[in-house]
Amino acid sequence: MNYRPSLMCDICRERFLPTQATTTRCVRCTRVLLPTVRPRWEDSNGIQFREGSFAQKIGFQRPSPSKMVSKNFTTLNSTPSAWEAAPPRVTNRPNKRALICGVSYKKGKHKLNGTFNDVKNFRDLLIDNFGFRPDNILVLSEEEQDQRLMPTRKNIVEGLQWLVQGCQSGDSLVFYFSGHGLRQPDFSDDELDGFDETICPVDFMEAGMILDNDINRIIVSPLKEGVTLHAIVDACHSGTILDLENVYDKQKKEWIDNCPPSKKCKGTKGGLAISISACDDAEFAADTSEFSSGKTMNGAMTYLLIDAIRTGQSNASNITYGDLLDKIYRQIEQVTRTGCFGNATVLRGLFGKKIIQKPQLSASKRFKVYEKEFIL
Repeated sequence: MNYRPSLMCDICRERFLPTQATTTRCVRCTRVLLPTVRPRWEDSNGIQFREGSFAQKIGFQRPSPSKMVSKNFTTLNSTPSAWEAAPPRVTNRPNKRALICGVSYKKGKHKLNGTFNDVKNFRDLLIDNFGFRPDNILVLSEEEQDQRLMPTRKNIVEGLQWLVQGCQSGDSLVFYFSGHGLRQPDFSDDELDGFDETICPVDFMEAGMILDNDINRIIVSPLKEGVTLHAIVDACHSGTILDLENVYDKQKKEWIDNCPPSKKCKGTKGGLAISISACDDAEFAADTSEFSSGKTMNGAMTYLLIDAIRTGQSNASNITYGDLLDKIYRQIEQVTRTGCFGNATVLRGLFGKKIIQKPQLSASKRFKVYEKEFIL
């Protein structure tokens, strides 16, 4: 197979040949690509790899939709899907809308077997425990036959736009993602740790990752007064995946400032955004069968979060955010301490080996975590 070097702009995705210059300016959007950006190598099918990357070494290939669909699978989307028609609004009743994304990367070496189970379980949680209508839920997964329902970069971005479109006071919006997460150097001076966090669509090797900056701009910035957004992200390096300005320190039991050094506004237009992520920005998340006694693979955080919510509601009251975190922490610490994460465990980070996972809570506004009930 013949390979040729190429560069791709991280903003507009324009491709062009590299030069001998120390910096390169994109011909379309004029973004300056810094010297640290390595050339990508493009094969005869147009699939791109960074020079020396794991993808080049393992021969990662773009998934073929026709081979990914189970013969016995029934779509998780309503007919017509929420993608095709905006959910109806009912007077004097809060409108609920959700985007659920699960990515398995079936054609790659680092495929995940638990993401589709996560998607099904989280969808059931929204419907059974929080009164979401099936036609108000958009599900993107590799099991879907409709190309518009595949978790590609384009579809996820358009799904995020759909989620917040026309939002108004009283709305409850939910974004759920189960898949791989990565981080990359931040050159905009808007990250305290110097890294942008990302989520990886099924076609991230070709179309690129989705940065925390993009997610913040699309679904956090537009939130109006009275609108509440919850983001549940089960991926590695997902601690501040929404770039929210307040992060809860569970050990100190207090909120800490996460405002960017650049002082760029990352807030809402008066609404409330809350994120629960699988781990800290520098940590890895696990795909495991240990919590289900070896029956099914699941994201550890997703499985424990759903179990804690259902247990709390069965006690005739909704669980608080603080109690929810405590329950998840206890379970993960117990399994980690006893060494029960066995061979059935797969990391949701593409490079990690050690399992360290501490779910994180962040928000656009501070609140009392042991008093505020978790309600979607």
